Amino acid sequence: MRVAIGSDHGGFNLKAEIIGYLKEKQIDYHDFGTYSLDSVDYPDFARIVADAVAGGDCDRGILCCGTGIGVCIAANKVAGIRAALCHDTFSARMASEHNNANIITLGERVIGPGLACDIVDAWLNSEFAGGRHARRIEKISEIEKKNR
Repeated sequence: MRVAIGSDHGGFNLKAEIIGYLKEKQIDYHDFGTYSLDSVDYPDFARIVADAVAGGDCDRGILCCGTGIGVCIAANKVAGIRAALCHDTFSARMASEHNNANIITLGERVIGPGLACDIVDAWLNSEFAGGRHARRIEKISEIEKKNR
């Protein structure tokens, strides 16, 4: 598994903590930036990570900003992306098991680094349940196709 990770300046420190977790767990990742606390626009980084996941260069993606909301909205504009804002481990598991979320988003100003790593762990170690959930994901894909 290869994980794409990115943030704006508001999520920069949380991204660094998550990268430390990924290294510790020996999970392959690619850091798409930003690489400093200088102010940047979150849609730029959400798009880069979402494109990497949608294009198959990475299997899953993690995005951080101040709240996790902006990067979630932006990432979900990319065809094939199902980004979920997760601020607890239950939501992270359900995002994977029920929604087949291929990106999670987190807010540095909302959660601390320990909880963020627990959320990432819960999400990465959960699998899509399929079944009735697959039918629902297909309906989401149909909406996406209709609105292109």
